[in-house]
Amino acid sequence: MGVSENPSRQSLIPSFLYTSSMAMKNSGSGAGDGSGRNFMIGAPKEGTIEMFSPAYYAACTAGGMLCCGLTHTAVTPLDIVKCNMQIDPVKYKSISSGFGIVLKEQGFRGFFKGWSPTLLGYSAQGACKYGLYEVFKKKYTDFAGAEYAAKYKTLIYLAGSASAEFIADIALCPLEAVKVRVQTQPGFARGLADGLPKIVKAEGVSGLYKGIVPLWGRQIPYTMMKFATFENTVEGIYKYAIPTPKDQCSSTLQLGVSFTGGYIAGVFCAVISHPADNLVSFLNNAKGATVGDAVNKLGLLGLCTRGLPLRIVMIGTLTGAQWSIYDACKVFLGLPTTGGTPASK
Repeated sequence: MGVSENPSRQSLIPSFLYTSSMAMKNSGSGAGDGSGRNFMIGAPKEGTIEMFSPAYYAACTAGGMLCCGLTHTAVTPLDIVKCNMQIDPVKYKSISSGFGIVLKEQGFRGFFKGWSPTLLGYSAQGACKYGLYEVFKKKYTDFAGAEYAAKYKTLIYLAGSASAEFIADIALCPLEAVKVRVQTQPGFARGLADGLPKIVKAEGVSGLYKGIVPLWGRQIPYTMMKFATFENTVEGIYKYAIPTPKDQCSSTLQLGVSFTGGYIAGVFCAVISHPADNLVSFLNNAKGATVGDAVNKLGLLGLCTRGLPLRIVMIGTLTGAQWSIYDACKVFLGLPTTGGTPASK
C-alpha cells in the first residue's frame, strides 16, 4: 500500500525509492514527457527462473560463492592483523600496532598473504552455505506446514542455517588451515600451492581437519545468528519503516535493506562466534596444541575479547556486503531479494 493510500503511516524512507502499483499506473502517461516529475525506479522484474526449482538453487549457490569469496578476500589485510593479534597478543598489542608491524616486517605484500586459500575456501563455503540454506529452509518449511512455519519461522531460519553451515565448513576447513598458517607463520609457505602439500606431508590429511570442531563451534553459531537476525531485521524494516509492499519497492531500496540487515546481523555474529574464532586461529597455528593450551595462554577474557573490536568492524561490513552481493545476484536474475516475505507460498 502506498503512502497516498494510507496517510496515517509515515515512511522512514525517501519516497522516490518506492512505488505502488497505483502510483506507477498514474505516472505511466507522463513517463515520456521529459519532465522527470513522475520518474520512479521500478521494482525488480520477474525473471524466468521458477522459485525453488533446481535453477533457483543453482542461482543461490552461485550468488553465495561470489558474495563470500569476494568479500573475505577483500578484507584479507584486516584478517591478517586479527589472526596475528589472536596468535601473539604480546607482539601484536593493538590494531594500529599490528598494521605497523606487518608493514615493517613484511612490506605491503604482507597484507595479502593467504589470499588464494581465502578466495577458494570461502567461495566453496559460501556456495554451500547460501545454496543449502535455501534448500533446508524450504524443506523445513514444508515439513512444518504453513501454520507452524509462520509461527516458528525463526526456528526454521536457525535450523536451516545450522544444517547448511555444518556441510559448508567441511569444504572450508582444509583451506582455512592453510590460510591461518600462511598468515601467521613467516616463511611457512607463500600460499595455497606450497602450503597445502606441506601440511599434508607433515601431518597427513587429518592435519587439514584438526580445526574442524572449533570451526563448527565458530561458524555454526555465527551463521545461525547471521541468517536469523538478517531475516527478522529485514522483515521488521519492511513492516515498520517502509509503507509499501516489498515487491513494489525498487531494487535500489531492496538492496539497501539487505545491506542494513546484513550489517546489523554481522555485529551480533562477531560477538557470539569470537571465542571459537580465537580457538581456530590458535589450534591451526600451533602444532599439537589443545583447547586447554589456548585457554591457558589467552585466558578466558582474552579468548572472548582479543581482536574483537577489529572483528566487529570486519564482520559487520563483510556481512552487509555479502547480503548486498548475494541479493544483487538474485535481482540480476529476476529473483526476489532475501527476507521480508514468507519462505514458502
